[in-house]
Amino acid sequence: MNLLKNMVNFKVNMITGDELLKYADQLNIQLSKTEAEKIAAYLRGKNFDIFDERTRAKLVREVAKITGPKTAKEINKLMIQFTS
Repeated sequence: MNLLKNMVNFKVNMITGDELLKYADQLNIQLSKTEAEKIAAYLRGKNFDIFDERTRAKLVREVAKITGPKTAKEINKLMIQFTS
């Protein structure tokens, strides 16, 4: 299980705006290219552990500042699916 967690966290920490946009589109999450780039820039290289609830909550708050609360809530649902 540790390997899987490491792989998911690695992907989150290295995601690009285009990749994030692709995932958002697949999951019907409204996200502009600019928002995706800003979120990816925030995530990139920070070594976040999205399996930690406090870390995930902090991420969602930062995403809400970029995209608004509705989109942040959808992205939180996505992260919960990845971590369940």
